[in-house]
Amino acid sequence: MTALSNDDSPVYIKLRGSIAAAILRGDFRAGDQLPSVRALAAQHGANPLTVAKAYQTFQDDGYVEVRRGVGMFVLAGAAEKLRLAERAHFLSDSWPRIRDHIALLGLDAADLLERERA
Repeated sequence: MTALSNDDSPVYIKLRGSIAAAILRGDFRAGDQLPSVRALAAQHGANPLTVAKAYQTFQDDGYVEVRRGVGMFVLAGAAEKLRLAERAHFLSDSWPRIRDHIALLGLDAADLLERERA
């Protein structure tokens, strides 16, 4: 499962995307505790069950571990593993759509790079 999401993704995927981005940015490093389900739900105005579902995907994918009675913690190597998964997802799913959109609009690499510099 991929972490980063788009606007039409389910809420738990959007939440997962924001947590994944925080891990990739280094906001949460190996050994760091993630916010509690209730705290993250309150922060995002989400149902705690939805947050728990997002967190469960991280546990299922081996990015975090649950310490009973303490909380959820980022595992060593999680950022690297997550980055590889996100790259693979981007190249296989996102990039083909973006590339097709670029072609449809008649843009080329020079146009895009020039915009980036502006």
